[in-house]
Amino acid sequence: MPLAIFDLDNTLLAGDSDYLWGQFLVERGVVDQEAYERENERFYRDYQAGRLEIGAFLRFALRPLAEHPIPTLYAWRDEFLRDKIEPLILPAARALVERHRRRGDLLVVITATNAFVTAPIVERFGIPHLIATEPEQVDGRYTGEVAGMPAFREGKVKRLDLWLAEMGCSLAGSTFYSDSHNDIPLLERVDHPVAVDPDPDLLAVARQRGWALMSLRQGGGH
Repeated sequence: MPLAIFDLDNTLLAGDSDYLWGQFLVERGVVDQEAYERENERFYRDYQAGRLEIGAFLRFALRPLAEHPIPTLYAWRDEFLRDKIEPLILPAARALVERHRRRGDLLVVITATNAFVTAPIVERFGIPHLIATEPEQVDGRYTGEVAGMPAFREGKVKRLDLWLAEMGCSLAGSTFYSDSHNDIPLLERVDHPVAVDPDPDLLAVARQRGWALMSLRQGGGH
């Protein structure tokens, strides 16, 4: 069964859920606005530039999870999904997922954004498998630490390899859709790499290597 693998932020979504969750926390008054916005923006620029130090970012991003009880976090997340995420779910992205579903492909989202934020988004697409950065939980609370390996850059490849071994699957016939140059290590591994509304660095690599290009924001065509 061929795999259809999707990045989430700025690929299936017309925005970045990790960054927007931070903005939502600022708007709700959960975190200090000036300090959090400054750091959130800095880390986002570092990600776009390909110089993100993932450990430092995750300590920053996961800290609010450790500071509040899970029922409160879930209530905030429901509001976040309704107000911030649902308007960013691209119709062409839904159609793309459905095309692969009709073909009988195995659907997977792989994302560096933590599973607390992304799991309910992936459910909205009806995609059964998620490989994401996992926030650690102890005794029913988040600790602010990461459980295992972050699913970022080469970490995406390693996490996917572990998942493939667990599932008894291979990358034969696989397709991976992503917008980001940070995903070049995984795009290089699949049979059908597709650059989706790519950032400038990924666009240059995709053109050089003859990878497929498509937009999910302008009609969804190749």
